[in-house]
Amino acid sequence: MKLQLVTARTGLLWVQLGLKTFFRQPLAMAGLFFIFMATVSVLTAIPLVGAVISLALLPAATAGFMAASRTAAAGKFPMPWLLLTAFRSGRVQARAMWVLGAQYAVGMLLVMGTSALFDGGEFARIYLGGANPTPEVVREPAFIRAMWIGMALYVPLAMAFWHAPALVLWHGMSPTKSLFFSAMACWRNKGAMLVYALGWIGVFLGVGVALSLVGAVLGGAQALGMLMFPAVLLMASLFFSSIYFSFRDSFSQEPEAPGDDTPGSDGSFPPDHPTHGEGT
Repeated sequence: MKLQLVTARTGLLWVQLGLKTFFRQPLAMAGLFFIFMATVSVLTAIPLVGAVISLALLPAATAGFMAASRTAAAGKFPMPWLLLTAFRSGRVQARAMWVLGAQYAVGMLLVMGTSALFDGGEFARIYLGGANPTPEVVREPAFIRAMWIGMALYVPLAMAFWHAPALVLWHGMSPTKSLFFSAMACWRNKGAMLVYALGWIGVFLGVGVALSLVGAVLGGAQALGMLMFPAVLLMASLFFSSIYFSFRDSFSQEPEAPGDDTPGSDGSFPPDHPTHGEGT
């Protein structure tokens, strides 16, 4: 396994493959994300530690979504227990994933803590606690400043953790080593990552415009409010369906072992399975 460079337009291909994979198994992929969000909602209701636990579970959940995308891309139905792939692949991988999750939680708390220096923690409370921001708060210069600072600090954190769950799970890397290789892969393929991000922004804007039009036809703000939750669920499911392909194309794989064409113990195929070539 080694870092593989891709062209900038590959980022658009990742978006297309994510859309294609989702619509192969829309109920399954949306259902997986709903299960994850329901779990996060329950955890965040726990005072003090709930939000931290939710953050620590995100790398493992990302690995689960990647396994589900790989399974769906192979034409198979992704079962709900694929979300637990990171904890069903052996004690070593499970322990490493918990360490990775703890590192992510610490990183996010540092980002939010830094942003809190500029607005008293309002942005952090909304982001971590799920509080509904009021129009007055959102328009506050301090809140806007904290939001932009938080977003700027989050970019390098996201780069470090983007590929890390897959590197830990499927390639047995240590958490710290996986963070380095993930950040390096994102940086070396920054053109593709930028096009990928812009592609998803375009998809989200398109869905937003369509929602506004449908809401206007059906009755204005009230109808739009009813459509908002399923639309957010849909968009997030679409996005998570594409993450696997950015990993697949950013790292070249070793030749496949003879006869290794069946799912592993986690219900998904190894990274070097022939599905690797799909869509490229």
